[in-house]
Amino acid sequence: MNETTGTAAGASSLARAEELLPLIALLFAGSGASALIYEIVWYQLLQLAIGSTSVSLGVLLATFMGGLCIGSLALPRLLPRARGIHPLLVYAAIEALIALFGLIELILIPLIGTAYLYGPQAGLAGMLWRGTIAAICLLPPTVLTGASLPAIVRWVEASPRGVSWWGLLYGANTAGAVFGCLLAGFYLLRLYDVNIATFIAAAINVVVAAASFAVARATPARTTRAETKPSAAAQAERLPPFARMSVYAAIAVSGASALGAEVVWTRLMGLTLGATVYAFSIILAVFLAGLALGTAIGSSLVRDVHPRAALAWSQVLAAFGIAWTAYILADWYPYWPINPQLAKSPEVTFELDFVRSVWATLPATIAWGASFPFAFGALAKREHDPGGIVGGVYAANTFGAIVGALMVSLVLIPAIGTQNSQRVLLVVSLISGVIVLLPLMKEARSQALEITAGIAVGFAALATLWLPSVPPELIAYGRRIAITAGQSEIVYTAEGRNTSIAVSQWNDGAYQFHVAGKVEASTEMFDMKLQRMLGHLPGLINPDPKSVLVVGFGGGVTAGSFTTYPSMQRLVICEIEPLIPTASTRYFAAENYNVMNDKRTEIVYDDARHFVATTREKFDVITSDPIHPFVKGSATLYSKEYFELVKAHLNPGGVVSQWVPLYESDAATVKSEIATFFEVFPAGTVWANLLNGNGYDLVLIGRLEAKPIDLDAIQARLDRPDYARVSESLRLVQMPALADLFVTYAGSARDLQPWLKDAAINRDADLRLQYLAGLALNHAEEDSIYREMRQYWAPPIGLFSGSPERIDALYTAMTSPPPEGDPNLNRPSTVGKEPTSQPPPAPPPPKK
Repeated sequence: MNETTGTAAGASSLARAEELLPLIALLFAGSGASALIYEIVWYQLLQLAIGSTSVSLGVLLATFMGGLCIGSLALPRLLPRARGIHPLLVYAAIEALIALFGLIELILIPLIGTAYLYGPQAGLAGMLWRGTIAAICLLPPTVLTGASLPAIVRWVEASPRGVSWWGLLYGANTAGAVFGCLLAGFYLLRLYDVNIATFIAAAINVVVAAASFAVARATPARTTRAETKPSAAAQAERLPPFARMSVYAAIAVSGASALGAEVVWTRLMGLTLGATVYAFSIILAVFLAGLALGTAIGSSLVRDVHPRAALAWSQVLAAFGIAWTAYILADWYPYWPINPQLAKSPEVTFELDFVRSVWATLPATIAWGASFPFAFGALAKREHDPGGIVGGVYAANTFGAIVGALMVSLVLIPAIGTQNSQRVLLVVSLISGVIVLLPLMKEARSQALEITAGIAVGFAALATLWLPSVPPELIAYGRRIAITAGQSEIVYTAEGRNTSIAVSQWNDGAYQFHVAGKVEASTEMFDMKLQRMLGHLPGLINPDPKSVLVVGFGGGVTAGSFTTYPSMQRLVICEIEPLIPTASTRYFAAENYNVMNDKRTEIVYDDARHFVATTREKFDVITSDPIHPFVKGSATLYSKEYFELVKAHLNPGGVVSQWVPLYESDAATVKSEIATFFEVFPAGTVWANLLNGNGYDLVLIGRLEAKPIDLDAIQARLDRPDYARVSESLRLVQMPALADLFVTYAGSARDLQPWLKDAAINRDADLRLQYLAGLALNHAEEDSIYREMRQYWAPPIGLFSGSPERIDALYTAMTSPPPEGDPNLNRPSTVGKEPTSQPPPAPPPPKK
């Protein structure tokens, strides 16, 4: 073959390779999709082991993103560019190894999670131990994931067109991550479990690896033809060190401000949209979609603009984007003249959430996304390794993201709140743009550039000063603000490390305690009754409670109920947010008997699931009153494995009580909660708290020993002088007699089996409950669910023991109509009745 023929053949081969670049972008999108599926699965698995506190999540984030950073830096150094190794072969090998490690994680994480229980759990040692476990689990696959981008861009030379393709490849990867996020959040984990999700992700990796291997066999090792047009790469040759460092600094700060802002916005949008798993999936997907769109825009412009100037202005625009989002989230959405709760269809809710997420976050995310191709173009050198350039930019951005996310979540929000945190992020983003502009001003000596920069800085300063704060009523009522605003006085608000809290006072004088936009506790009679039932039902069923674990402080009323028992020696309260006990005690001390300051009380600030799993202590009573199951992550406190942990930490004769809401729920969700509890406590029972004679919420009771409840022995205790405070505590919630408490019996596991036959059991592997509950967010079916359940009610033969007279009196009370003026007592006489045409007066916002 002569030289001309060889040249023509090479050009033809090169042309075919360039035609395949869209296919490579598609393959890299698949890589992004699998990476997000893995991320969601691994976070879910590891949170079960090391907890969901901000510290634990910070450790997970730092480890995950740290692996990406290490991989992007390590590949160009450990595998120098060589013409004999096709970049797509390296990429194919990386994808295959990611698939392998993805499957290994399904075995490794549970094993490591078990080993984790035997290490230190508190203080610095506990944090280091958490970090070690997370690193062992996450670093191998995340390092490989971080290496994939510098590996694949080596196929594209550092020409203007090539730099544009670097950005497009990164944008395609991010777009794939959007798909992976939605696929995992709305389909794979909703219908299947972490195993199926992992298999799907691994299959995507395998397909990507196989296709990359095939393309590598049919194409040359490099794709881009030599170009004569002056390019960003040629300009970069003359960049002084300070200018180059300013580019890396800007892209690092871009990552810090982007991830820091995501932390703030996720918290605030969680209040507005409702903190369901679907809302968070939409928020993350829209955030990533904005980055992908910005990267595509930047990639299309990078050949025709000055890349450093474009990078600088993208940071300035991102600063204004932060101000825009702060305004939308604080001054617009809370007062949007639309009531989202009217949408009974989940699809309509999702559409509203998507539109609001896009409108709020798109400007800033586009600017951050565009930063990548501009940074690539500013640093690109034709003869240098593309993997080294892209890996360095990606590593700088990822490192900045780690710092930004940790600083905002662990330091800034608890110290200065979300408003001032956004001010800091705005200023930091602006400074990063100015850092890049300064050497440009010196080089260009352009008065117009200086004036424009000065005007931008001035407007940014005004935006920083006028940045709005989150409305107190949004912290209190969240997505219900449209129908509750102005009906109460918000007397206290605070933003903690893990959540935001508020206290309101209604016109009837009652206080309500709010956590993340939901009513967690109140002094309203219907809530006081429920809170005391959670304490006194297990407290009286256990003949001699000495040690108690209370999951969730709330208003402290349930925990305080146990301080009235003369046998009580130790009361452990597990609370994730340190602000809550002090704030609750300030307003609920009378109702909770000042339990925080009781000498028998120890408050442990930890994720409850993590505490129960790691403590070696056992208790006579464990009562759990977690936040509503539709809140993302709360399903871990309703899972079969959690109830098994609780059961394993009961002393002989131990009793557990669990809250189950009927409101803002549907039958499938309630069935899942009850059936899962009965899987572990097969002799469990259900007790109802009614509101105006209608279904409202439930208490589940499980016992290690299914002995009859001795009514005579309990009455004898209540008659003793040292039990006077227990009797008074019950009297204050309209339960002056023993029968008033036990008449709330609403069913047993045996009787409810036909109703629960199709219930989905909530397991750690799928956390199905949070997906079911998230679909029922706008439902108001509490009474219909209660009526449906009560169709299976039967007299509790064998549940109670005692004198025939006392048992007969209790059964008579259970089966007779409630007396006039006593609408809260539980009676089966409402079964089969149609709802009245006139609904009862609307109560304050529902608890939880």
